[in-house]
Amino acid sequence: MDYRHSVEALIPGVQGRVLGVLARAGTDLTMRGVADLAGVSPQQASVVIGKLVELGVVDRRDVPPASLVRLAADNLAAQAVLSFADLRQAALERLGELALAIRPAPVSLMVFGSFARGEADAESDLDALAVRPRGLARDDDEWTDSLWSWTTSATRAVGNPVHVMEAAEEEISGLLRRPGPSVWTEIVRDGIVLVGSRLERLADAP
Repeated sequence: MDYRHSVEALIPGVQGRVLGVLARAGTDLTMRGVADLAGVSPQQASVVIGKLVELGVVDRRDVPPASLVRLAADNLAAQAVLSFADLRQAALERLGELALAIRPAPVSLMVFGSFARGEADAESDLDALAVRPRGLARDDDEWTDSLWSWTTSATRAVGNPVHVMEAAEEEISGLLRRPGPSVWTEIVRDGIVLVGSRLERLADAP
């Protein structure tokens, strides 16, 4: 799934491009502005917008010499398009809900990498870090089975492969103190917590 252009991924063609631009804009745009941002001709944009206005999905008002358009806030189809545009946030919330079934509960479960930065496209993996509770063996059956189950469910939910990196709670302080740029630097900088605590808090814990 291309989470940068989720509307276009789900609604192909010129119509998807136009709707994607309007959904991300959140404000009035000129017809030419929509065409430029969508990468289509003014004529193509005009035809598509005209149909969307007829359907009530787009509001149009004439402010000579231009016409301004935006998604109709009170239209159900327009609201559905906006939900497509906010698919990444919905995915993060769903991943957090699914994580509640992991046992024992992770001290931290975080998403990092391109998905956390809002740069994930159809070729991107979703990278996650799961921190095991202090003293829990890496091969603990309950932990291993439920984490695998979460990974499988998460992959189905987001439509992109999910890769999980593991660490023990007692390892975090040492991992964060490693000199130079590393994946741990990236996780601290960009990581989004699904459940549990941020790594910095774990590193400061006695």
